Amino acid sequence: MTFESLRLSRSGQVATLTFTHPKGAFGPATWREVPQALSELGEAHALIVRGERAFSVGLDLGATAPVIAPALGDPAKFAAVVAGMHAAIEGLAALPIPVIAAIDGWCIGAGLELAAACDLRLCSTEARFSLPEVKLGITADLGGLQRLPELIGKGRAAHLALTGDPIDAATAERWGLVTEVHPDAGALYARADALAAGLAALPPKAVEGTKRILADGLPHAQSLAAAVEWNARHMTVEALKLSAVSPQRSAPESKS
Repeated sequence: MTFESLRLSRSGQVATLTFTHPKGAFGPATWREVPQALSELGEAHALIVRGERAFSVGLDLGATAPVIAPALGDPAKFAAVVAGMHAAIEGLAALPIPVIAAIDGWCIGAGLELAAACDLRLCSTEARFSLPEVKLGITADLGGLQRLPELIGKGRAAHLALTGDPIDAATAERWGLVTEVHPDAGALYARADALAAGLAALPPKAVEGTKRILADGLPHAQSLAAAVEWNARHMTVEALKLSAVSPQRSAPESKS
Protein backbone atom coordinates (compact mmCIF):
# COMPACT_ATOMS: atom_id res chain seq x y z
CA MET A 1 0.00 0.00 0.00
CA THR A 2 1.25 3.48 -0.87
CA PHE A 3 0.80 6.22 1.70
CA GLU A 4 0.81 10.00 1.52
CA SER A 5 2.23 10.79 4.96
CA LEU A 6 4.32 7.78 5.91
CA ARG A 7 6.27 4.80 4.65
CA LEU A 8 6.10 1.23 5.93
CA SER A 9 9.14 -0.97 5.30
CA ARG A 10 10.30 -4.38 6.53
CA SER A 11 13.60 -6.11 7.20
CA GLY A 12 13.07 -9.68 8.29
CA GLN A 13 10.63 -9.66 11.19
CA VAL A 14 11.15 -5.96 11.93
CA ALA A 15 8.87 -3.31 10.43
CA THR A 16 9.67 0.40 10.32
CA LEU A 17 7.03 3.12 10.18
CA THR A 18 8.60 6.37 8.94
CA PHE A 19 6.72 9.68 8.96
CA THR A 20 7.52 11.48 5.72
CA HIS A 21 5.76 14.84 6.00
CA PRO A 22 8.22 17.43 4.59
CA LYS A 23 7.80 19.60 7.70
CA GLY A 24 7.81 16.65 10.11
CA ALA A 25 4.20 17.39 11.06
CA PHE A 26 1.08 15.25 11.53
CA GLY A 27 -1.83 16.18 9.28
CA PRO A 28 -5.20 14.55 8.61
CA ALA A 29 -3.56 11.98 6.32
CA THR A 30 -1.32 10.82 9.17
CA TRP A 31 -4.21 9.92 11.42
CA ARG A 32 -6.01 8.17 8.58
CA GLU A 33 -2.97 6.23 7.42
CA VAL A 34 -1.39 5.06 10.69
CA PRO A 35 -4.18 2.51 11.39
CA GLN A 36 -4.00 1.40 7.75
CA ALA A 37 -0.25 0.86 8.06
CA LEU A 38 -0.65 -1.04 11.33
CA SER A 39 -3.08 -3.38 9.61
CA GLU A 40 -0.31 -4.16 7.08
CA LEU A 41 2.27 -5.32 9.65
CA GLY A 42 1.58 -8.97 8.91
CA GLU A 43 4.12 -11.27 10.58
CA ALA A 44 6.34 -8.48 11.94
CA HIS A 45 7.50 -9.18 15.49
CA ALA A 46 8.75 -5.64 16.28
CA LEU A 47 8.06 -2.13 15.02
CA ILE A 48 10.27 0.96 14.86
CA VAL A 49 8.58 4.36 14.62
CA ARG A 50 10.68 7.29 13.38
CA GLY A 51 10.62 10.42 11.29
CA GLU A 52 12.33 10.92 7.97
CA ARG A 53 13.54 14.28 9.31
CA ALA A 54 12.50 15.37 12.79
CA PHE A 55 10.49 12.74 14.66
CA SER A 56 7.50 15.12 14.70
CA VAL A 57 6.89 18.82 15.24
CA GLY A 58 3.31 17.98 16.22
CA LEU A 59 0.13 18.81 14.37
CA ASP A 60 0.19 20.35 10.93
CA LEU A 61 -1.93 23.26 12.11
CA GLY A 62 -2.56 24.61 8.63
CA ALA A 63 -4.08 21.34 7.46
CA THR A 64 -5.75 20.47 10.77
CA ALA A 65 -7.42 23.78 11.66
CA PRO A 66 -10.04 23.56 8.87
CA VAL A 67 -11.00 20.09 10.12
CA ILE A 68 -11.24 21.10 13.77
CA ALA A 69 -12.75 24.58 13.44
CA PRO A 70 -16.32 23.48 12.51
CA ALA A 71 -16.44 21.25 15.61
CA LEU A 72 -15.38 23.87 18.17
CA GLY A 73 -18.08 24.53 20.73
CA ASP A 74 -19.75 21.18 20.10
CA PRO A 75 -18.27 18.45 22.33
CA ALA A 76 -19.83 15.60 20.35
CA LYS A 77 -18.53 16.87 17.00
CA PHE A 78 -15.14 17.65 18.47
CA ALA A 79 -14.89 14.15 19.98
CA ALA A 80 -15.69 12.67 16.57
CA VAL A 81 -12.85 14.65 14.98
CA VAL A 82 -10.35 13.68 17.65
CA ALA A 83 -11.47 10.03 17.56
CA GLY A 84 -9.41 9.47 14.41
CA MET A 85 -6.29 10.75 16.16
CA HIS A 86 -7.03 8.55 19.15
CA ALA A 87 -7.48 5.53 16.88
CA ALA A 88 -3.98 6.00 15.47
CA ILE A 89 -2.21 6.43 18.82
CA GLU A 90 -4.24 3.88 20.77
CA GLY A 91 -3.86 1.41 17.91
CA LEU A 92 -0.10 1.78 18.15
CA ALA A 93 -0.20 1.26 21.91
CA ALA A 94 -2.42 -1.82 21.57
CA LEU A 95 -0.12 -3.72 19.22
CA PRO A 96 0.92 -7.12 20.61
CA ILE A 97 4.51 -6.54 19.42
CA PRO A 98 7.13 -4.21 20.95
CA VAL A 99 7.20 -0.69 19.49
CA ILE A 100 10.36 1.41 19.59
CA ALA A 101 10.27 5.17 19.05
CA ALA A 102 13.59 6.33 17.53
CA ILE A 103 13.59 10.08 18.09
CA ASP A 104 15.89 12.52 16.31
CA GLY A 105 15.27 16.26 16.34
CA TRP A 106 12.03 17.72 17.62
CA CYS A 107 9.35 15.61 19.30
CA ILE A 108 6.58 18.10 19.98
CA GLY A 109 2.96 17.93 21.10
CA ALA A 110 1.15 15.15 19.24
CA GLY A 111 4.55 13.69 18.39
CA LEU A 112 5.40 13.37 22.07
CA GLU A 113 1.98 11.91 22.82
CA LEU A 114 2.51 9.32 20.09
CA ALA A 115 6.03 8.53 21.34
CA ALA A 116 4.64 8.05 24.86
CA ALA A 117 2.37 5.32 23.48
CA CYS A 118 5.40 3.30 22.31
CA ASP A 119 7.03 0.71 24.54
CA LEU A 120 10.60 1.99 24.33
CA ARG A 121 11.98 5.41 23.43
CA LEU A 122 15.53 6.01 22.20
CA CYS A 123 16.86 9.34 20.99
CA SER A 124 19.85 11.18 19.58
CA THR A 125 21.63 14.03 21.34
CA GLU A 126 19.80 16.37 18.95
CA ALA A 127 16.37 15.34 20.25
CA ARG A 128 14.20 17.92 21.97
CA PHE A 129 10.86 17.23 23.64
CA SER A 130 7.94 19.50 24.48
CA LEU A 131 4.22 19.47 25.15
CA PRO A 132 3.38 23.09 24.23
CA GLU A 133 -0.39 22.82 23.87
CA VAL A 134 -1.05 25.08 26.87
CA LYS A 135 0.74 27.92 25.07
CA LEU A 136 -1.67 27.46 22.16
CA GLY A 137 -4.78 27.55 24.35
CA ILE A 138 -5.20 23.77 24.19
CA THR A 139 -5.34 20.99 26.77
CA ALA A 140 -3.34 18.04 25.43
CA ASP A 141 -5.93 15.40 24.56
CA LEU A 142 -4.11 12.61 22.70
CA GLY A 143 -2.93 10.61 25.71
CA GLY A 144 0.09 12.58 26.88
CA LEU A 145 -1.50 13.71 30.14
CA GLN A 146 -2.47 10.10 30.83
CA ARG A 147 0.78 8.33 29.87
CA LEU A 148 3.51 10.79 30.80
CA PRO A 149 2.85 10.68 34.58
CA GLU A 150 3.35 6.91 34.44
CA LEU A 151 6.60 7.33 32.51
CA ILE A 152 8.28 10.26 34.24
CA GLY A 153 6.21 10.98 37.35
CA LYS A 154 3.37 13.41 37.90
CA GLY A 155 5.60 16.35 38.85
CA ARG A 156 7.76 16.17 35.74
CA ALA A 157 4.74 15.57 33.52
CA ALA A 158 3.13 18.66 35.07
CA HIS A 159 6.30 20.64 34.36
CA LEU A 160 6.18 19.68 30.68
CA ALA A 161 2.45 20.20 30.31
CA LEU A 162 1.95 23.38 32.34
CA THR A 163 5.02 25.31 31.17
CA GLY A 164 5.09 24.02 27.60
CA ASP A 165 8.87 24.45 27.78
CA PRO A 166 11.17 22.01 25.92
CA ILE A 167 13.68 19.65 27.48
CA ASP A 168 16.83 18.30 25.87
CA ALA A 169 17.94 14.70 25.37
CA ALA A 170 20.01 14.56 28.54
CA THR A 171 17.08 15.75 30.63
CA ALA A 172 14.75 13.32 28.90
CA GLU A 173 17.09 10.47 29.80
CA ARG A 174 17.47 11.66 33.39
CA TRP A 175 13.71 11.89 33.75
CA GLY A 176 13.17 8.42 32.24
CA LEU A 177 11.34 9.60 29.14
CA VAL A 178 13.99 7.86 27.02
CA THR A 179 16.20 4.97 28.04
CA GLU A 180 19.13 5.60 25.68
CA VAL A 181 20.74 8.65 24.07
CA HIS A 182 22.95 8.17 20.99
CA PRO A 183 25.48 10.59 19.51
CA ASP A 184 23.76 11.16 16.17
CA ALA A 185 20.89 10.01 13.97
CA GLY A 186 22.94 7.28 12.31
CA ALA A 187 23.89 5.70 15.62
CA LEU A 188 20.31 6.06 16.87
CA TYR A 189 18.76 4.27 13.91
CA ALA A 190 21.42 1.55 13.90
CA ARG A 191 20.73 0.88 17.59
CA ALA A 192 16.97 0.87 17.01
CA ASP A 193 17.41 -1.67 14.20
CA ALA A 194 19.58 -3.91 16.39
CA LEU A 195 17.28 -3.64 19.39
CA ALA A 196 14.20 -4.38 17.29
CA ALA A 197 15.90 -7.42 15.73
CA GLY A 198 16.71 -8.75 19.19
CA LEU A 199 13.15 -8.23 20.39
CA ALA A 200 11.74 -9.82 17.25
CA ALA A 201 13.76 -12.97 17.95
CA LEU A 202 12.12 -13.47 21.36
CA PRO A 203 9.12 -15.79 21.83
CA PRO A 204 6.17 -13.67 20.61
CA LYS A 205 3.68 -14.76 23.26
CA ALA A 206 6.15 -14.02 26.06
CA VAL A 207 6.67 -10.51 24.65
CA GLU A 208 2.94 -9.95 24.20
CA GLY A 209 2.19 -11.15 27.72
CA THR A 210 4.86 -8.88 29.18
CA LYS A 211 3.41 -5.91 27.28
CA ARG A 212 -0.11 -6.69 28.45
CA ILE A 213 0.83 -7.05 32.13
CA LEU A 214 2.86 -3.84 32.08
CA ALA A 215 0.10 -1.90 30.32
CA ASP A 216 -2.89 -3.17 32.28
CA GLY A 217 -1.83 -1.44 35.50
CA LEU A 218 -3.82 -3.85 37.65
CA PRO A 219 -3.47 -3.96 41.44
CA HIS A 220 -0.53 -6.10 42.54
CA ALA A 221 -2.40 -9.33 43.33
CA GLN A 222 -4.53 -9.14 40.18
CA SER A 223 -1.47 -8.41 38.05
CA LEU A 224 0.33 -11.45 39.50
CA ALA A 225 -2.70 -13.62 38.80
CA ALA A 226 -2.93 -12.28 35.23
CA ALA A 227 0.74 -13.11 34.59
CA VAL A 228 0.28 -16.63 35.96
CA GLU A 229 -2.83 -17.16 33.82
CA TRP A 230 -1.02 -15.89 30.71
CA ASN A 231 1.87 -18.31 31.28
CA ALA A 232 -0.51 -21.18 31.93
CA ARG A 233 -2.13 -20.53 28.55
CA HIS A 234 0.95 -19.74 26.47
CA MET A 235 4.13 -21.15 28.03
CA THR A 236 5.51 -24.18 26.17
CA VAL A 237 7.92 -26.91 27.13
CA GLU A 238 9.78 -26.37 23.85
CA ALA A 239 10.51 -22.74 24.74
CA LEU A 240 11.72 -23.74 28.19
CA LYS A 241 14.08 -26.31 26.71
CA LEU A 242 15.38 -23.78 24.20
CA SER A 243 16.02 -21.17 26.89
CA ALA A 244 17.92 -23.72 28.95
CA VAL A 245 20.54 -24.16 26.23
CA SER A 246 20.57 -20.60 24.85
CA PRO A 247 23.86 -18.79 25.46
CA GLN A 248 21.85 -15.59 26.02
CA ARG A 249 20.48 -17.15 29.19
CA SER A 250 23.88 -18.00 30.64
CA ALA A 251 25.09 -16.02 33.61
CA PRO A 252 27.58 -13.22 32.91
CA GLU A 253 31.19 -13.83 33.82
CA SER A 254 32.41 -12.33 37.07
CA LYS A 255 34.52 -9.20 36.67
CA SER A 256 36.23 -9.61 40.00
